[in-house]
Amino acid sequence: MPEKIAFVGVGRMGANMARRLKDTGYTVTAVYDVHAPSAAELAKEIGAQHATKLADVTAAADVIFTVVTDDAAQLGVFAESGDSLLTNSKGKVFVNCATITPKTHVEVERRAKKVGAVTLEGCMASSIPQARNGTLYLMCGGDRATFDQVKPILEKLSTALRYIGTTGQAAQVKALVNMVMNINTAGLAEGLGLGAALGLDLNMLREVFLQTGANSQVLKTDGEDMQNRDHSCFFSGAHAAKDSGIAAQLGVDVGLNLPLANATKAQFDKMVKLGLGNLDKSGVAELTFKGRHA
Repeated sequence: MPEKIAFVGVGRMGANMARRLKDTGYTVTAVYDVHAPSAAELAKEIGAQHATKLADVTAAADVIFTVVTDDAAQLGVFAESGDSLLTNSKGKVFVNCATITPKTHVEVERRAKKVGAVTLEGCMASSIPQARNGTLYLMCGGDRATFDQVKPILEKLSTALRYIGTTGQAAQVKALVNMVMNINTAGLAEGLGLGAALGLDLNMLREVFLQTGANSQVLKTDGEDMQNRDHSCFFSGAHAAKDSGIAAQLGVDVGLNLPLANATKAQFDKMVKLGLGNLDKSGVAELTFKGRHA
């Protein structure tokens, strides 16, 4: 019998993952979110329980996905006292998908093992449409046996599933993915901003970038949006700032200077300070085009 599944954190990513698993035949038994109306609405849509306590989520499922905002939220749902996913969690599997620091994944694993549960990192390098369509790029870390146990579920969510290694390593890889992506985003914003200031045709410039060494995935996803100031949010500037901080700290931890990563973090931090953090990461172009916010 397929495992019963529950979700903690049903924003746009978590909710679409729940919908996807429901569509593929899995029973999503419970959903929980600190913003209760979001969980209530999704629960009604997919026929799940709207859990108002974390312990009820664990009780309702065999495999629980968490898709929360940051380290504090991740540690909070796995609190060692009070309402917690750890309550009566012996034998349960927790797949933790948030972009958080590697040390937090390791700490959550420690807490889970203490009560007889297991965890797996399910780090995502994709966005909202991929979550809905089951085409996420998933990087997993933890015990190989746990990965193999939940692999059939993960394969319904991902067309590019990778086992990275022990707990913490998937988060390290995810931090590097986002570090490079964010550097590319900030660099593209400067290139297009300078091109505009020089009076160049930006449609032409983007085509040249596409055909030369300036090409990147970010150019394809964000270039036109930067030009047209269409910053509908798929991955926010605030998240880019947070994730840039994770990578910067990893550099500090190993004694490595990362000037480009640090400069990129400063740009996304500035976005947040200016009240632009809810824009898509492409909104960093608002800092580089003359006559915008910079």
